Amino acid sequence: MPLEPDALDYCSPASGMDGPQPPGRAVTDPVVFGVAAASVIAILAWGLLNPPGFSSTMTSILNWVVTNLGWLFILSATGFVLFAVWLALSRYGRIPLCGDGEKPEFNTVSWVAMMFSAGMGIGLIFWGVTEPLTHFVKPPPGLADSAAGTALATALFHWGFHPWSMYAVVGMSVAYGTYRMGRKQLISSAFTPLFGRKRVEGPIGKIIDILAIFATMFGTAASLGLGALQIGSGIETVGWVGKAGTMLLVSIVALLTLAFVASAISGVSRGIQWLSNINMVLALILAIFVFVAGPTVLILNLIPTSLGDYLANLPSMSARSGADGADTDAWLSSWTIFYWAWWISWTPFVGMFLARISRGRTIRQFVVGVILIPTTVSMVWFAVFGGAGIGQQRDGIDLYGSGEPESTLFGMLDRLPLVGVSSLLVMALVAIFFVSGADAASMVMGTLSQRGSLNPSRWAVATWGLATGAVAVLMLWAGGSDALNGLQTMTIIVAAPFVFVMIGMCVSLYLDLRKDPLAKELRRLPKVPHD
Repeated sequence: MPLEPDALDYCSPASGMDGPQPPGRAVTDPVVFGVAAASVIAILAWGLLNPPGFSSTMTSILNWVVTNLGWLFILSATGFVLFAVWLALSRYGRIPLCGDGEKPEFNTVSWVAMMFSAGMGIGLIFWGVTEPLTHFVKPPPGLADSAAGTALATALFHWGFHPWSMYAVVGMSVAYGTYRMGRKQLISSAFTPLFGRKRVEGPIGKIIDILAIFATMFGTAASLGLGALQIGSGIETVGWVGKAGTMLLVSIVALLTLAFVASAISGVSRGIQWLSNINMVLALILAIFVFVAGPTVLILNLIPTSLGDYLANLPSMSARSGADGADTDAWLSSWTIFYWAWWISWTPFVGMFLARISRGRTIRQFVVGVILIPTTVSMVWFAVFGGAGIGQQRDGIDLYGSGEPESTLFGMLDRLPLVGVSSLLVMALVAIFFVSGADAASMVMGTLSQRGSLNPSRWAVATWGLATGAVAVLMLWAGGSDALNGLQTMTIIVAAPFVFVMIGMCVSLYLDLRKDPLAKELRRLPKVPHD
């Protein structure tokens, strides 16, 4: 029977496909769980017993990575964008990420809200004012457009197409293998076309999955600590305490940990979906408030200006490297290379979570939803919050030099009406964004340690969630923000091997798609307009 132009409902497995995995009960992989847990404990003990030595070693490794592998991060990040866009525009874009006759598991609004909360919701709150303001005061080398437009375009470059393309290639690989090919939902399973199932289920696959848990654990713990710092700054702003000390920050982390563990064990459809929908509404309310109470006309002018500067400078920003001089090299190490490594370190859990919530979408729908929609939202967010900060800086208010990064947003809100209400709203947003993100991370770590189970055991999810909170608490207790910087450094170091993992996932996905029966049928059909 001939195929319909829209292949969303065509999901029949065919010869050569692995076949569905039996649902069964979640079974823990003792090697993956044990080695990952032991590694986390060892690193944590090192950081607690010898903080100076830990920090010095991690800094040295980080410097080596950004100096010697910076070019790899730059080339691969752009390569992931091109690969994802090519898949969406090609005939492969009509291949669904689902089983026979399935529809999307979540409606579009909830799907977008969940991916955004897990991907970088808390980061936009933290850096929404600070990063554009920094680039406005200290423009990046090599860009000579309008100062405000360049500042926002640079921030959007770090939060737009490139990071979401990284998430997309991992998410597509895992979703296609799980829902289309019937493989386990593991990072390692994506390599079946390259290495074969036997090798993937052996030591090579276990190493990949252990690295994924390791990166997820430390990346989430670092974000939990940073979220606690920002909430502490908000508590200072509303006047509840004079100075947010370590005990207060530890208490915040403990409360957030209990909240996201409770959410995680309730399941995706209940906990994460409910929290993500709430946060989407709260974020919209905050953005509308800043837009109306802030420099509205400037913000409206900055939206087309930043978009134009972003698109005009995208090729040059993507190709910028240390070969352009010492100033550019130093700037890239502090910003672009740092960001690319940071996002890559988050791809295991964000990519797997995107796969978990994207069952039933076509590849084209997945790419558009995962890349284009969050990039558009990020552009508007930076225009609103970055524009408000830049406007105040232009008016003579030194927001840039007035405090730490976590306090810049509250400093901007302090010059607007209803500062108490808006500060409370920010603290609620940071808390819920983190709970939903850490919720997703705990689910993913449970899946990775239980052989790809789509519904990991509650005890496994709770164990990884509590361990994440414990890491953040102990690091705050031992060294405050310096220890958190060490945790951030760890996630970036882990990103170096994951560049090669992601490149391998792209190759494996292409090999899979070439053999897909639907792809073969689509080659014989006339071209139709894109979905």
